[in-house]
Amino acid sequence: MNTYKTRDIVLSILLLIMVIALYSPILPGLYHDWFKYNNNSHGILVPFISGYLLWKTRKKIAWENVSTSWIGFGITILSIALYVVGYAGGIEILPRLMFISTIIGLAIFNWGPSVFSRIAFPLLFLFFMVPIPVSIESIISFPLQMWVTKVSCTIIQALSISVLREGNMLHFANASLEVAEACSGIRSLTAYIMLGFLFAYMMRGKWMKRSLVVIVAVPLSFFVNIVRVTGTGILAHFYGSRVARDFLHEFSGMFVFAVGFVLLFLVYWFLDEKEVQERVSSDMKGT
Repeated sequence: MNTYKTRDIVLSILLLIMVIALYSPILPGLYHDWFKYNNNSHGILVPFISGYLLWKTRKKIAWENVSTSWIGFGITILSIALYVVGYAGGIEILPRLMFISTIIGLAIFNWGPSVFSRIAFPLLFLFFMVPIPVSIESIISFPLQMWVTKVSCTIIQALSISVLREGNMLHFANASLEVAEACSGIRSLTAYIMLGFLFAYMMRGKWMKRSLVVIVAVPLSFFVNIVRVTGTGILAHFYGSRVARDFLHEFSGMFVFAVGFVLLFLVYWFLDEKEVQERVSSDMKGT
């Protein structure tokens, strides 16, 4: 079994190298989008997280159940065909999605459904490294931008601070604050959903309970951005519009994201601990 396991891993590495070589024309653009646009920066971490999860799962794989699945071969061929069509047609997102789909297809083809069921999440998690197309992002971000501006304005007014909202602009007595697209929440939304799925995978218990972490991630992303815009607005009222620029603006974004991450982690920890306590209680009742 060990010999077969070693041979299978070596073959899989060689196939992965071949896939990377095949899809190499799209990799520079993917790398560029990760580092140029902050909305996509979380994608840099995805391959490393996926690799760690695969490494952690390796001991749970029953290598004696390895088999060839022609379904995986079909997924691979279809993915490569769509990659060629997407690349030739200049459809940027399609080749990127097919890159991951090809890896998944080869995993099913070489290892079979039984082994794939063990590593399905780490491989499917790779889809989070594909940036959302700008056209779709713009459709989502604009209404979010307006909504965040409106809610923040309401909160600031409730604090007895005079502010006038005009579109995505907040006008104070001595300053004006623009709620940019980056403050709409689209950046943190994708990152928090990614983290939500990761925490859900790490949790113990049924998927219905795990899904709560993912569900909480969505309103949490809106909450932290409202806090950021509201806090910046209050500071702009007292200290002028300079607080909304340069270092302080970027720092506030990182700070509220870190706060949101801690809150999401606490939700995960609470639900996970509750599951452990329920299992212990159930075991005690059974005895």
